[in-house]
Amino acid sequence: MKIKKRTLLYLLPVVFLTLLLSLTYSDSLSDEEEWNRLSNLPKSKPLVFDLKMIEDQPEPVRRFFQCTIKVGTPLLKVAEIEMGGQFSLGSKEKPNYQEMIARQLLASPEGFVFQMKLPGLLTVSGSDTGKWTRFRILNIFPVARMGGTSDHSRAAFGRYVAESIFWTPAAVLPGKNIKWEELDKDTARVTIRNGELSQEVDVVLDANGCPILVKFQRWSDANPEKQFRFQPFGGRLSDFREVGGFRIPFRVEAANHFETEEEFVFFKSELKSIHFLQE
Repeated sequence: MKIKKRTLLYLLPVVFLTLLLSLTYSDSLSDEEEWNRLSNLPKSKPLVFDLKMIEDQPEPVRRFFQCTIKVGTPLLKVAEIEMGGQFSLGSKEKPNYQEMIARQLLASPEGFVFQMKLPGLLTVSGSDTGKWTRFRILNIFPVARMGGTSDHSRAAFGRYVAESIFWTPAAVLPGKNIKWEELDKDTARVTIRNGELSQEVDVVLDANGCPILVKFQRWSDANPEKQFRFQPFGGRLSDFREVGGFRIPFRVEAANHFETEEEFVFFKSELKSIHFLQE
């Protein structure tokens, strides 16, 4: 009997570790499937940007597109992004920023895949999509695992449509489900819809029409009560560079409770590269 108990004690950790490794493998397959799904969305030969496409838009909206898309640029809407920077594992008072290595597939309004690694003694890695958030220590032990709810989908939609404004501007040209309006001479608002999801985002422009701020009411549980509700979210954009006819910010800092006393910058990204997928 003692031998059986001892054997069981040896086997339990092995079984537990095997289950964790199986879960990690299954999640990596899900990541790959979602990445492939978004990168292989039905495509047609892209149009090229022409000022006639925005001639009926308010002045700030025209300035925005004139800054972000060069005339004659193929309107590619999906991008693969490599980035570094810092990600917070703490709070506003003690942010505990960690060096970050990440890549992202951005395919607004259909979805995104964000894969991140925080190197270190206890490496944190995982992914964020419109369907789930999954992160682990040492690529084995789960520390965050959520998703599959309308709250998650709604929160994620706000994030990736906001990012598409400055990283894939062709994806936010005026259309059936994308409406722009003027708030003041240097601020435009875009409303983006996809099925039951909808998000308004305000875009603040510099003198050249380039976006320097994006801000919106995001559906989020990043609050002490951990309850989903609308709260200010936004990002500051800088270091603009031209890539493939698009003018893209290579530095972005994102914050919860944006422009309030509780503002907390948790994400500081520095792009290494951005590649627009041919359609």
